[in-house]
Amino acid sequence: MTEMDALSRILSSTLIEAVPPEVSAFAAQMLGACRPLGVLFYGAGMRSDDLDALLDFYVIVDDMADWEWRNCVIRLAGQYLPPNVVYVRQTIDGRLMRAKVAVMTIDQFTRRAGPASYDSSIWSRFTQPTRLVWVRDTVAADQILVAVRKAVLTAAWWAACLLPGPARPAEIWRHLFSETYRNELRPENAGRAASIIEGRADWFEAILAQSWSQLGFPVRENDAGGCYMDISRVRLLKARRQWRQMRRLGRWLNAARLIKAAFTFENGALYLADKIQRHSGLAMRLSPFEARHPLICLPCLLWRARSILRRS
Repeated sequence: MTEMDALSRILSSTLIEAVPPEVSAFAAQMLGACRPLGVLFYGAGMRSDDLDALLDFYVIVDDMADWEWRNCVIRLAGQYLPPNVVYVRQTIDGRLMRAKVAVMTIDQFTRRAGPASYDSSIWSRFTQPTRLVWVRDTVAADQILVAVRKAVLTAAWWAACLLPGPARPAEIWRHLFSETYRNELRPENAGRAASIIEGRADWFEAILAQSWSQLGFPVRENDAGGCYMDISRVRLLKARRQWRQMRRLGRWLNAARLIKAAFTFENGALYLADKIQRHSGLAMRLSPFEARHPLICLPCLLWRARSILRRS
């Protein structure tokens, strides 16, 4: 991207915003000798700067083989049903930090960021403020920026299509994120979508205005300060039919991804044990065998988790 438009400038500035040094150190230590295109940091942990929270990273690679997988089956699973997820714990400056790390290729990212994708989970995540905490070089940074920009344009398109009537930008984004949660089988409360926008309303308003400008449809406003994109009724009905198809197929996709995670989520037993401790304050100790073979031990682990939570 030789010359940035206004939307790209906003997104580029956001990607390079500072993060706590512990987060950068975590990403660098996690990668070791691996050299992906980049590492994106996003989610509730990023918004709150809470280093004790479960952090969320996306590692963007050229090829799934670029990441060191436990076995080739997991790597192949990531080729056909991305992303693959790894649970990572590391000690940084004496502090134990935890992260859920998703790994995906740049081609997978770019395809799923577009409006034709039936997977709303990718473009909805990267419409939210994101930090590029590790990048291989300027070429890789440009590739990631192009993919993030595509995700934002896709989200802005669907925000316009799903809008029930003129609304202020913050309401438009809240409505969109609530709709995408329904696609993902995620039981989020009504305040979750609002928490994403909280404190960044001006940023979301700016990317909506620039995205709608890029999409090329007229933008209308009413006397109450609400706005909407003027899309023909035929095109709007077609988009909403597509969204209903996306919802049906998206739920199957996410169900399949959850089943895959049960077999391929690396360090999943440690993730379960840490989650139990964070929510209950009670430790769930794992034997070395349980840590290495969570699927075999799953019935026993779930029974122990249930007993611990009932005591808390």
